[in-house]
Amino acid sequence: MKTTGVRSAAKRIAATLSVAAIAALSLPANSSAAPNSGQPTIVSLGDSYIAAPGGRWFGNSNDPFGNRNGTDRAYAAGTYDTTRVYGSSGDCYRSDTTEINSAAIPYEGGMLKTVNLACSGSKAENIWPTEAGGQPQKGEPPQGDQLKEVAQRDDVKAIVLSVGGNDLGFGDIITNCVLAYNNPFGKPCNTSEQADLGWKMDRAMVLLDKAVKDVRFVMAKSGYQESDYRLVVQSYPSPLPRGNEMRYPQSGILGNSRTYQGCPMFDADLNWARDSLVPTLSSRIGEVAKGNRADFLDLSDAFQGHEACSKSTRVADAQNRPTSATMDWTRIFNTGVFQGSLEESFHPNAYGQRALGHCLNQWWYRTWPRNMGGAYKCVPEGRRDDQMALSVIS
Repeated sequence: MKTTGVRSAAKRIAATLSVAAIAALSLPANSSAAPNSGQPTIVSLGDSYIAAPGGRWFGNSNDPFGNRNGTDRAYAAGTYDTTRVYGSSGDCYRSDTTEINSAAIPYEGGMLKTVNLACSGSKAENIWPTEAGGQPQKGEPPQGDQLKEVAQRDDVKAIVLSVGGNDLGFGDIITNCVLAYNNPFGKPCNTSEQADLGWKMDRAMVLLDKAVKDVRFVMAKSGYQESDYRLVVQSYPSPLPRGNEMRYPQSGILGNSRTYQGCPMFDADLNWARDSLVPTLSSRIGEVAKGNRADFLDLSDAFQGHEACSKSTRVADAQNRPTSATMDWTRIFNTGVFQGSLEESFHPNAYGQRALGHCLNQWWYRTWPRNMGGAYKCVPEGRRDDQMALSVIS
């Protein structure tokens, strides 16, 4: 498929969606809604990176038994109970350490109530409300419909949105690179993946733009003015380091191999993902946020030095218990045979989610209250997950 053809189609879709959004926003607000009268609340919407699977783990360990050297938060009294971490969220994998919980934002003598509506595997269409074409996900109604209920019950002060990666096919790209590495005749995947990236990115951003507009639409119908709440759209932290930052060699014996250790990718693909794919996706998300008067939180470098299998970190063992300063902040690739589930692979673990929570906390303090539309970047300024620094993107 030619890129120009897809871009033209994307522009037509964007124009149609924009007209629909304008028409929808002209509808009268729901008279039953009462902003500023309920419990002050922060809501997260989106996919697995904010839901968030991976929260079961404090770093990574090679031990398949017991509490896995203290890394497995689901372990208790000789059994594994994932509801200790994910509650009753099932395949949505909503972690107790998810970003909005970890942010712990105080408000008027109390704390903002947290409502996590995100669900693992979600695409933009799962954010849109039903009346705008939204689709249910894993037995739950579209997140836009759920947001409406929350907005009419509580006083929504902030909404955090993380979506677009699944529309781009980010997981499929990583999977293809993993398969290439484990193929005896395989070669780096980045050239073939880059060939289709342009039109896939254009399409994903059109869908994200509609998602942001539909969040505005839902809030307007619920009686909110844009000044009543904050909307921040965030990008994704890189789950893996560059090739020269990987603690395992590209070729090695079984115990020291990238496949065995859960980071099976070629150096060339690691470099491409870290320095091209993730930054490009982040930049494009930022453009969408700016175009919709939403704040943007750039997380592309948030895990620098703490990615899965980074030279700067280590696995937990009998001598080295897990700490945020020494462990990975991303879950390794795991098939689910010995530890956890496949869905947790390459997602922020409990440390990573707490780090992102500190980023969100700083965003709140830096920007509340003020007009929407600022852009911010969050990076580590120390080794611990509570040592994160927020800066303004010019």
